[in-house]
Amino acid sequence: MQRFLLICLAGALGTGVRYLVGLGAARWLGAAFPWGTLAVNLAGCFLMCAVAHVALLRTGFPETWRLVLTTGFMGGLTTYSAFDFEATRYLQTGEVGKGLAYVAATVLGCFVTGLLGLALGRAIA
Repeated sequence: MQRFLLICLAGALGTGVRYLVGLGAARWLGAAFPWGTLAVNLAGCFLMCAVAHVALLRTGFPETWRLVLTTGFMGGLTTYSAFDFEATRYLQTGEVGKGLAYVAATVLGCFVTGLLGLALGRAIA
């Protein structure tokens, strides 16, 4: 139960950081492009891979802290970081075709389901 609560708290912190970065980026760079989202996605991918690599290779790195940092904080910051890590793992293990299929299915699938959600939203409204 303690692990669960720590992950939830870290997720809330990541979400707060994402919100603040979005506000700051819009003020600093303008709102015509989603700079804040891009920034947290890039930072999340960098941090997810760095933390996961260290946690998986260093003996004694507590699994709870790995989960708090990756699933919790970075999960709240951006889910794109998990997607990137999973796709990168396919490439690292030599499963290039599977990795490319995963990337294509995710990008195209999210685009199509987003359009379907938009259509549903329009139908309801």
